[in-house]
Amino acid sequence: MLLEFRTKNYKSFVDEMCFSMIPAAKQKGLDYSILAMQGGSKTYQGLCSVVIYGPNASGKTNLIGAMETFRTIVLRGNIRNADLNSANTAASALELIPNCNGVSAPTEFSIRFVDDGIIVEYSLKVDLGQFLAKDDGRRILEERLSVNEKLIFQRGDSLTVELPTTIKGYVNKGIKRKTRKMQEIAEGSLEDTELFLNNGFKLIFAQALVRKILDWFSNKFIVIYHSEDPRVARRLADPKDNTVYVEKTLTEAAREFGITANALGYKASNEKEGEDAILYSVLRDKALPAEIFESYGTIRFINEFPLVIYALVNGGTLIMDEFDASIHSMALMNIINIFHNDDINKNCAQLVFNTHNPIFLDESLLRRDEIKFVERNEETGNSEHYALSDFRTADGIRKGEDYMNNYLVGRYGAIKNVDFALILEKVIQQKEVFSDEGFQ
Repeated sequence: MLLEFRTKNYKSFVDEMCFSMIPAAKQKGLDYSILAMQGGSKTYQGLCSVVIYGPNASGKTNLIGAMETFRTIVLRGNIRNADLNSANTAASALELIPNCNGVSAPTEFSIRFVDDGIIVEYSLKVDLGQFLAKDDGRRILEERLSVNEKLIFQRGDSLTVELPTTIKGYVNKGIKRKTRKMQEIAEGSLEDTELFLNNGFKLIFAQALVRKILDWFSNKFIVIYHSEDPRVARRLADPKDNTVYVEKTLTEAAREFGITANALGYKASNEKEGEDAILYSVLRDKALPAEIFESYGTIRFINEFPLVIYALVNGGTLIMDEFDASIHSMALMNIINIFHNDDINKNCAQLVFNTHNPIFLDESLLRRDEIKFVERNEETGNSEHYALSDFRTADGIRKGEDYMNNYLVGRYGAIKNVDFALILEKVIQQKEVFSDEGFQ
C-alpha cells in the first residue's frame, strides 16, 4: 500500500512535490475509502483511490512519469541510460529528467509503502547534470533505506549500515552482527552510478529484504504512463503461439461494457521472440484483430481492465495516466466503487488516475483528500501539486458545496480558460485558408 511519493527537480516539478495517499487529518465521511495495513508494530492508513485534475500541460503526466522513472531506476539498480520498452522516454534517457531552466540541481525521489507486515521508506538523491547534458558525470549523492522506521543504511559523504532486530529475519545467513570488515567491503562496493540497495547491501547484508522490496516495486507498484499504449495489458496475457487464447473473465467484463464480438482473446506469433500478443475478437468460429472490429473505447477498456483485476488480486497500487479516456464515466465510477468495496478490495488495492472529466468531483463519491490538483505557474513554468483537503472551509469546501461548479469557475485553481477565437479570427482576416496551393 503506497503511503507517500516525493520528487524534486523532475521536469516541471522543480520544488519538492509530495503526493500523499495518507488520509488528511480531520476529514470525515466515506470511511470505506480508508485502507489499513500493519507495518511492524503499528497500523498505517492509506486512501484506496485518488483522482488528479489539472489543465493540459500542467504536469499531471509528469507526476506519473516521475513515479515510473523512479520505479525503473530502482528495478535496474543504476542511473545509467537503458533501452526500455516504455512510452516514458525519461525512464530510459535520464538526461531528460532535470528541469530545462538551465540551472544544475540534483533530482530527488522518495517513497513510503507498507507491504506484508513491514513499512519501507527509500530515498534517492542523484546528480544527473543539466537538461540534455548526456555526457555529464552522473553520480548518486544520497541513498537511504528505513524499515519499520529504523535506519537500515544511509549513503552520503560516508556509508552507514545498521542491522536492527526489525530485519533480523531478512539478514543473510551466517551474519550475526555487522563487522568492520563487512563495512569496509560495503564501502568498497560503492559505484557512482549504482544503487547500494541492489548491489552491495543485497549481496553483503540482506538479500531477502532487498528481494522483498524489489518485488513490491515490480509487482505491486503498477505505474502506467500513457495508458492508451496497447502494450499495457498484453504483458499480462498468456497466449499459446499462433492460437487465440480466450480470456473468460475479460470477455465477461467486456460484455458488461458492450462488446460486439462473442468473445475476446489474445494471439501470439512465434515468428519473433518476445513479440506482444495481439488482441482478437472471436465471432463464432472466426477470429480477427479487435482493432478493426471493436470501438476505440472498447479496446481501451479491454487493455486496462486486466490491470484492475491484477491490482485487486495482488493488493497493488495501480497508477494510470488518462485512465478514463474514451471510457464512459459510469464504467469508471463502477471501478472506483469496486476499490471502495471492502468485500471485493480485500487486499488493500489502490487506484490513482488523472482526468479532465469533472464528474468525479462529487463529495458522495470521493473524499476531499482523494481529489488532487496539479497547476502550472505561468511565470516560472513550474508545476505545483495540492489536494482539495488543503483548502480552508472559507474557500468553498463546506459540506454540501458543489465541488464541480467551484472547480469550473476557478475557485480551486488548476484550470485554464482557453480561447482560440482571436487566433482563428486573425487567420481568417489574413486569408490564410485552404487554397489550390494548399494551406498557406
